[in-house]
Amino acid sequence: MFVFTKKSDLKAHLDQIKTAKAKIGFVPTMGALHQGHLSLMKESLKNNAITVVSIFVNPTQFNNAEDLEKYPRTLDNDVAKIETLSKEILIYAPSVDDIYEGNTNSASFDYDGLEFQMEGAHRPGHFDGVGTVVKKLFEIVQPTNAYFGEKDFQQLQIIKKMVQKHKMPVSIHGCPIHREPNGLAMSSRNERLSAEAREKAAIIYKILKNTKSKFEKHSAQEVVAYVENEFKKHADFQLEYFEIADEATLLPCKRKSKTKHYRGFIAVFINNVRLIDNISLN
Repeated sequence: MFVFTKKSDLKAHLDQIKTAKAKIGFVPTMGALHQGHLSLMKESLKNNAITVVSIFVNPTQFNNAEDLEKYPRTLDNDVAKIETLSKEILIYAPSVDDIYEGNTNSASFDYDGLEFQMEGAHRPGHFDGVGTVVKKLFEIVQPTNAYFGEKDFQQLQIIKKMVQKHKMPVSIHGCPIHREPNGLAMSSRNERLSAEAREKAAIIYKILKNTKSKFEKHSAQEVVAYVENEFKKHADFQLEYFEIADEATLLPCKRKSKTKHYRGFIAVFINNVRLIDNISLN
């Protein structure tokens, strides 16, 4: 396995091995890898001559210092998991200084309003931090294709917008959500849940699936009210938001249109661990 901690070494190695027509696939992660991450890597391996995986807990996208501190860091275990897929994958596991060069601040981005909805409204500055690090990583790796999970669907749309507005030569691919056997969306944050909380968290996907059937016959406002009432029955959970939004604009659905695709988005706390999920509604 090649594990690089300095961008200069990674870039030098890529310059050595890539050919003019070789496609480079890239999977940016914050580590604590699970099967969802590995599925992105499999997609990259299938469609590119070279695959690069970054493992970097990006400080500028956390607006909660405690959340940053508690975020799981399991580099050795992550490398071992990647090795089960392919020993040819290049791993970039930089320090904060290697990425930010002493200036750990976010740039400002205009995502045409995508950044003000849902996660953006509840985590000020989050998407500036995401844009900052992803843009830096794209400039280092110079991938042909990059792969992101649909669990962070808003982030996926924002990265597509950033690439479009900055005219970056990379194709962005969204890949399906991977779920645990009980339906809980796979997330590195799940590692912070007790076994009991992890089992209880199955209710999130169960409620989301119910919204899909209810949305066929009820208004968006009625479906939102249903979700809010359901979580009031479960004292272990604190619902931060549930919104039904247009997939393209992420604007809340006021009145259903047959020409638009809608998605339900949720953020909920259990045991002070914040979990997000989403589901396509039509």
